[in-house]
Amino acid sequence: MNPCSTPVTCLLNIHSASYIMCCWVEGSLHTVERIMEFYTTLLLAGLAALLWFLFAQNQQKYRLPPGPRPLPLIGNLLKINKNAPFKSFVELSKTYGPVMTVYLGWQRMVVLVGYDTVNEALVDQADYFIGRGPLPILVRATRGFGIGISNGERWRQLRRFTLTTLRDFGMGRKGMEEWIQEESKHLRAQIRKYKGKPFDPTILLSRTVSNVICCLVFGQRFSYEDKQFQNLLSSISKFIRFNSSPSGMLYNIFPSVMERLPGPHQTVFAGIDQIRDFIKIKIQEHKETLDPSSPRDYIDCFLIRAHQEKDNPSTEFHYDNLLSTVLNLFGAGTETTSSTIRYALSVLMKHKDIQEKMQKEINTVIGRDRCPSMEDRKSLPFTDAVIHEVQRFLDIVPFSLPHYALEDISFRGYVIPKGTSIIPFLHSVLKDEKQWATPFSFNPQHFLDQNGKFQKLPAFLPFSAGKRSCVGESLARMELFIFLVTLLQDFRFSCPGGPDSIDLIPEYSTFANVPRSYDIIATPL
Repeated sequence: MNPCSTPVTCLLNIHSASYIMCCWVEGSLHTVERIMEFYTTLLLAGLAALLWFLFAQNQQKYRLPPGPRPLPLIGNLLKINKNAPFKSFVELSKTYGPVMTVYLGWQRMVVLVGYDTVNEALVDQADYFIGRGPLPILVRATRGFGIGISNGERWRQLRRFTLTTLRDFGMGRKGMEEWIQEESKHLRAQIRKYKGKPFDPTILLSRTVSNVICCLVFGQRFSYEDKQFQNLLSSISKFIRFNSSPSGMLYNIFPSVMERLPGPHQTVFAGIDQIRDFIKIKIQEHKETLDPSSPRDYIDCFLIRAHQEKDNPSTEFHYDNLLSTVLNLFGAGTETTSSTIRYALSVLMKHKDIQEKMQKEINTVIGRDRCPSMEDRKSLPFTDAVIHEVQRFLDIVPFSLPHYALEDISFRGYVIPKGTSIIPFLHSVLKDEKQWATPFSFNPQHFLDQNGKFQKLPAFLPFSAGKRSCVGESLARMELFIFLVTLLQDFRFSCPGGPDSIDLIPEYSTFANVPRSYDIIATPL
């Protein structure tokens, strides 16, 4: 074989020979350290040349969607705003169109921009875009198991089982509604203790929302004063904030490097390990008290199914999948919904006219003597419209969770090669100028027709779409409606700094849009 058959070997041979020759001629005495530095630099240059070579080969082999030419090692990172990467993707799409290729480090990603493009992929061609990308931070947290990032038969079995089990325990039905109503009473009681004084609602809302998913998964709710419960919720919050920070983005791009370095990610993952330990204890408690004839919650149902399939060597109902799926449900069922409620309160404090109009509608339809139910929603069109607009405007997961090409995919005249991450750019759907009258303004009229009645819009996709849409969508919708209406029945919300002090631009914005925290004043009505 020709020793110069590739750019890297050629580069190494030429530069090594010339370097040795120079040392011989000049008679220079080089230390081992300087030689090692040279070869380290040379190795990096060789790796860069290899990546550049592979990029050129890929461009020739596949008709990839257009995109900016990547630099060796770092790809297109210099073109990405680390504090708000969604803005960079919007700008790039103006040049390269609704289907484009972007390199984050050496990771190739195909980005789908706009409602028409995302819907065509996730709904019209759902079977081709069903894969889930191996997001490094989630792989590290779940060890690669569970429903969140699985594919193939594992994902199909776990998703089907999870949806069926959660529905059996009332998700989206009357039974779950009663759990949420009961939890809303605890929330109101806690807020009354502040007696109109300012407080930060972040942890309180996390406890409230988390208790609902805890009833489904663990079969119990936890006291708001439970220190272990508070620590677990704090770990979830830190995990989301880290994943939505520039450091989190760096971890997802260079996981093998970051894993070997000190930094905030080590603390974050230590917190996730504590949650895993807590779940292990709960699973063991369930095993010791299990009654197969009367399952109490998700864990019980999973253990029963695992026993039924104990002789199946290829079963997906085993301990690792149970542990990681419970972690998926516990984490996802806590932070996103509580953050959305917190953001809704910020919107209402900033737009007092909207808050007053909602309260007038709620008082007219429900009054203050009974808990709201989902049946009331059709009689509260303005309130329903505001809640939907909060979700649209917050745009809590702007990039969605990455999908993955499990095989070569033909899409709109391009080829998305197997192994490529695919980003359904939900920000571009929820802010699509073709779909929304005023996409960059908070405007509940988006969801009201000319007669003031609530109207559904196809581009409202905060939970994504297709076969990978959020399994907890119906639960989240129910929680948002009942908790917010309940709060507005009893309190008027304001903030110490007044409406102008509220900034609705998220504090962090990469994986998730994390709302800013504000003290609130809840004045009893």
